[in-house]
Amino acid sequence: MLIGVLSDSHDHIPHTKEAVTVFKRQSVDVVLHAGDFCSPFMVPLFEGLTLKGVFGNNDGDQYLLMKKFATIKGEVLGTFAKIQFDGLSIALYHGTDAPVTQALIDSGNFDVVISGHTHERRNEKVGATLALNPGTAHGFGREASIALLDTDTLEVNFHLLSQ
Repeated sequence: MLIGVLSDSHDHIPHTKEAVTVFKRQSVDVVLHAGDFCSPFMVPLFEGLTLKGVFGNNDGDQYLLMKKFATIKGEVLGTFAKIQFDGLSIALYHGTDAPVTQALIDSGNFDVVISGHTHERRNEKVGATLALNPGTAHGFGREASIALLDTDTLEVNFHLLSQ
């Protein structure tokens, strides 16, 4: 199974459209967004993809975000989600509280912990757990990035978005 992973899109429409194009071209099975969509108008950009996401610390109108998720048959899963794919246990958390993120990784309860918030890419094995941060889809003047996660091999490929 191939999972598209992104975080911190922060209303950057061109980068988000490019991410969606990459995910569709790669035929991802699902897209996991680790929060900070920011505005509800971002969600419809994912139309045609299976989208699951969590709220980040900059997601304003959570009620309208939930409504927009419903219009594309996506799922917004609160501020934290435990998801099962291909026998893997995946934690999806924005990463707002660094000690919580590290506790999820160190707990050994998850095969993969996906977080964002720091805008820094991470692909690190900690014990038996893969700690994955796709970086920021916005970029904020630096490299904007997303990730592809293969659940069979736990191989992660980062894709840089245009500046």
